[in-house]
Amino acid sequence: MAPAAFIQTTEKYVNPMSNHSINFIYLVSATLFMLGIKYLSSPRTAKRGNILSMIGMAAAIGTTMATPGLHGFTLIITGMIIGAVIGGYTAIKIKMTAMPEMVALFNGCGGAASALVALAEFQSNTGGLDSFTLTTLLLSLIIGGLTFTGSLMAYAKLQGLIPTRPVTYPGQQVVNGIIVLATVALSWFLFQNPTSILALSGIIILSLGLGVLAVIPIGGADMPVIICLLNSYSGLAVSMTGFALKNNALIITGSLVGASGIFLTKIMCDAMNRSLSNVLFSAFGQVVESTDDSEEGPTGSMKGFEVEDVATILTNAGSLIIVPGYGMAAAQAQHATRELGDYLGDQGVEVRYAIHPVAGRMPGHMNVLLAEADVPYEQLFALEDINDDFSSTDVVLVIGANDVVNPAAKSNPSSPIYGMPVLDVEKATTVIVLKRSMSVGFAGIENELFYKDNTMMLFGDAKSSLQKLVAAMK
Repeated sequence: MAPAAFIQTTEKYVNPMSNHSINFIYLVSATLFMLGIKYLSSPRTAKRGNILSMIGMAAAIGTTMATPGLHGFTLIITGMIIGAVIGGYTAIKIKMTAMPEMVALFNGCGGAASALVALAEFQSNTGGLDSFTLTTLLLSLIIGGLTFTGSLMAYAKLQGLIPTRPVTYPGQQVVNGIIVLATVALSWFLFQNPTSILALSGIIILSLGLGVLAVIPIGGADMPVIICLLNSYSGLAVSMTGFALKNNALIITGSLVGASGIFLTKIMCDAMNRSLSNVLFSAFGQVVESTDDSEEGPTGSMKGFEVEDVATILTNAGSLIIVPGYGMAAAQAQHATRELGDYLGDQGVEVRYAIHPVAGRMPGHMNVLLAEADVPYEQLFALEDINDDFSSTDVVLVIGANDVVNPAAKSNPSSPIYGMPVLDVEKATTVIVLKRSMSVGFAGIENELFYKDNTMMLFGDAKSSLQKLVAAMK
C-alpha cells in the first residue's frame, strides 16, 4: 500500500504479523470487495455493498500498516487524515446531480496516486530494478498519468468548463499515434538507461498530454462510456503498482476495478449500439454542417401546452410511465417527480419509471437520483423490461430526456444515433415532454418525438413544472 521509499527492513524490527497472515487478510478483503461489487448491482442492496467494501478496505489498510519494516508512520497517517477529511467533506457536500463529476475526479485521483507511487519507486530504486518491475512501474506511470488528465478533461466537460461537444483538429489521430510511439521509444530507452531522468520526464509529460488529447474529441453524449473506461484504467494502474510492490491487495483490488470497468464500458457501448473504437475515434456529438439542401428535418409541428391541459390528461390516465433524463438531474426535480408519481398512484394510476442505461451522465445516474428521492425500487424498470409496454400505456411523461427517446434512432439511417436502442415512448396514447427549451440534446440533432401528433410539450424548468402540475391536479 505504501511506496518502497517508506518500507525498510531492519534486524531490530519485531514482526507483528507473518506473511501468511497478511496474505490471508488481503484475501478476505478481496472477497469483501467482490461481494460489495455484486451488491452494487441493485439499488436495494447497494448500501450493503458499500459497507462491505468499506470494511474490506479498512482491513487491507490496517494490515498494510502492520507490514514488517514499515516506517514513516507520521507521514502516512497525516496523508490518510487529509484524504479522509477531503473525501468525507466532498461526500457530504456534493449534490446528487454532480455525482458524475465527482466520479470522474475520483478516477483521476486513483490514476494520480498510482503514478506517484510508481515515480517514488523509480526514485528510490534507480538502477536496481529488474525487467518485470521496471515494466509494471512504467505501465503504472503511463496509465496513471493519462487517467489523471483524461479524468480532469471529463470533469471539465461535465462541469461545462470546456465545450461538451467534441474538440477536433486536422491530423488529431496522427498526433496521438506519434505520442504513443514516442512513449514506447522513451520506455525502451529507459530500459537501457534506468537512471535517465530525461527519459522518465518525457514519459510523464507524454502520458499526461495523451490523457488530454484522448478525451477532448469525445462528445458529452459519450461521457457515461468514458467514465467507465477511465475507471477501468485507474484499476489497471493500481494493479500494475501492486505487481511492482509485490502487494497482493493492490493486485487483486486493481484487477477487480479494471475488469468491472471494462464490463461496464461494454454494457454502455451496447446500450448505444456502438463499438468502443467508435466512441473513442468518431467524435460523436459533433455537429456537421449539411450541404444537401434537400435534407429535411422532422415533419409536423411542435405543440406547446399549458399546465392545466397537461394536468387534465394526467388526471384521466389509467397508466403512466415516467422517463427521466439529465434535464431532471439539472433541475434537481427528482423529489418533485416522486411527489407527482405518489399523488397519481394514490388516485389509482399505475405509475412506473423507465430507465435508459445511458440516461444522464454516468451509468445508473437516474437510479441514484430516484433512490435519493425514495422512489420505490419496484417501480423502476430497465429499457428491455418495459419497452414492450409503451404501446398499452395511456400517458408517458418525459422529464428532461432527449436522445434516449428519439425515434430517429430507429427510422433515420443518416442520424448519428441510428441503431442506438431507445425507449419506444411514441407508441403510447399520449406523450408529455417537460423541457426547458427547444435546444437539441447531446447528440446535437432534432428529436422527432417532439413533432409527433400525440406529443404535448410543456416548456419550463422541470422542477417548477412538476410542482405546478401537482398543484393543478389537487
